[in-house]
Amino acid sequence: MAAPFDDRDGFIWMDGKLVPWRSAQAHVLTHALHYGSSVFEGVRVYGGQIFKLREHTLRLIKSAEWLGFTIPFTADQIDQACRDTVKAQNIVDGYLRPVAWRGSEMMGVAAQQSKIHLAVAAWEWPSYFSPEARAKGINMIISPWKRPAPDTAPVHAKAAGLYMICTLAKHQAEAQGAHDALMHDYRGFLAEATGANLFLIMDGKLHTPKPDCFLNGITRLTVMDLARARGIEVIERHIKPDELAQAQEVFLTGTAAEITPVGRIGELSYTPGRLTMQLSDDYMAATRQAVVAA
Repeated sequence: MAAPFDDRDGFIWMDGKLVPWRSAQAHVLTHALHYGSSVFEGVRVYGGQIFKLREHTLRLIKSAEWLGFTIPFTADQIDQACRDTVKAQNIVDGYLRPVAWRGSEMMGVAAQQSKIHLAVAAWEWPSYFSPEARAKGINMIISPWKRPAPDTAPVHAKAAGLYMICTLAKHQAEAQGAHDALMHDYRGFLAEATGANLFLIMDGKLHTPKPDCFLNGITRLTVMDLARARGIEVIERHIKPDELAQAQEVFLTGTAAEITPVGRIGELSYTPGRLTMQLSDDYMAATRQAVVAA
């Protein structure tokens, strides 16, 4: 079992400086713990270089704005904090977690005077799903939890509170022997997995749910660009659940998941095919090219 995340060696960047890993702590009465006022990013490191760093930083800043607070660091300062953390931890291939939150100055729903904190941690993390699962395609269930409507939550923010139903869905999937869960949106259309976006390959075209009530992933956008570069038509639309039976290939995309083939959703089976593998190769080539360019 891996070491718990509060008991590791190294450093975490916190509020402007690197501090010993075990000292990077927040008070138990921090507003984020009680009311979910926290935003974060998940970023990959390949060959010591941070992939799509500026895009992630800008989304972090925007997510905070959607939750009604301003991170007290510029995009350039956040980028540098991320680079400093990767260097301090000597990460070659791993994962980066910037997180911003309201502090403990006020306790209650209102928190206008709370201090805004920012931290960045990094660790080695080779693969979100096991290589064996990725090779044959992961097994998914259909979750009873649905992504909320845009007028009920800040759905376009990468906000910590929006992930509680993802945790519940993921736990349910693993309890049933599956790897992950597929969630519908509030209207009953296909939405996403618990931490990754969804793509269906149907008759040589790439179909993906329209992200009007969930996160428009940075990896999602990258894969769409890669597909278009190969002349593959990309269609963003509302997809009905019964259309899963018409798909020849299904895969997920996300910073952690990268491109992960899906082998089963409920009673439906899929075989990771040529287009999924081609896009996966293209994505990994893009990460290597970013390393060379740096």
